[in-house]
Amino acid sequence: MDIVVVGAGSWGTALACVLSENQHRVTLWGRDVAQMTEMSALHENRRYLPGLRLPESLRYSSDLKASVLALPKDAPSLVVAVVPTHTMRQVFSEIASDLPPQVILVTASKGIENESLLTMDQVLLQVLPSTLHDRIAVLSGPSFAKETIEKHPTAVVAAAKQRAIAEAVQKAFQVGTFRVYTSDDVIGAEIGGAVKNVIAIACGIADGLGFGHNTRAAVITRGLAEITRLGVRLGCNPLTLAGLAGMGDLVLTCNGPLSRNRQAGLLFAQGKNLTEVQTEMRQIAEGIRTTRSVRDLSMKVSVEMPISAAIYRVLYENQPVGQVMSDLLGRPPRHELG
Repeated sequence: MDIVVVGAGSWGTALACVLSENQHRVTLWGRDVAQMTEMSALHENRRYLPGLRLPESLRYSSDLKASVLALPKDAPSLVVAVVPTHTMRQVFSEIASDLPPQVILVTASKGIENESLLTMDQVLLQVLPSTLHDRIAVLSGPSFAKETIEKHPTAVVAAAKQRAIAEAVQKAFQVGTFRVYTSDDVIGAEIGGAVKNVIAIACGIADGLGFGHNTRAAVITRGLAEITRLGVRLGCNPLTLAGLAGMGDLVLTCNGPLSRNRQAGLLFAQGKNLTEVQTEMRQIAEGIRTTRSVRDLSMKVSVEMPISAAIYRVLYENQPVGQVMSDLLGRPPRHELG
């Protein structure tokens, strides 16, 4: 199959490697001409994944329109969206009319758009022609880019409203140590993948304040309760959030040293403000923008999310992390399942 991976960050690069290993003809697109030229020459993403050798068969491009126009018009193809969530609308608006009729769109970006409060598949539904609306899938689950390229066993979920689309994505990606399960719960996969980044910031803050495993377990578990309340209100199957796209991704992002969102939380715990954290971070921590979206969305649909609201106060109202933690602990007692 001919495939274009849109976004040459760490996760886009990792997915391009998985697809190349599965013998597809893969083009990895990035906006930075110099970066793509260097990757083509060295077969290495020195900016985001230094020291990891990329497949010789992988092709590189900084011309997205040309890459999409090269896809076959009369055979199935894949376009995988792995751009920062705040650029998804612009990037795919530019190529929407160039996409071939048999293409499948896979979004692997995890977040909620600030202004519209839409998930990434919902953004694509707005910008893509109606003929492609049933050909959109979501790829989500616990997966660090570095470990994926190093072929550590990894399991993810491909969710789509049409079973045949989910199975086509599963077939395209599943190879060796990269295992793909299917689902029809698109909103569950999207909400699990987006909100876990906010909870990971909370875990990083707790770790940075010197709290131990008890605290981290509490943040993860109560964070999952928040994710589930929001997801169910938006129509997801709660069992999805007990699986790879929910609990699995949450546990990884809250615990793993490779987690950018947990790393952001550690920096906030040092007393740094939002500008300082964003300046120091080498890569985008999607949870920072998603925190604003989750706060606004939870208010819109009347879902209580105290941990997410607390992180919003730290990031966007400059409240001290110690005070926010004290406020969380001082909330009135309640029933666990209430």
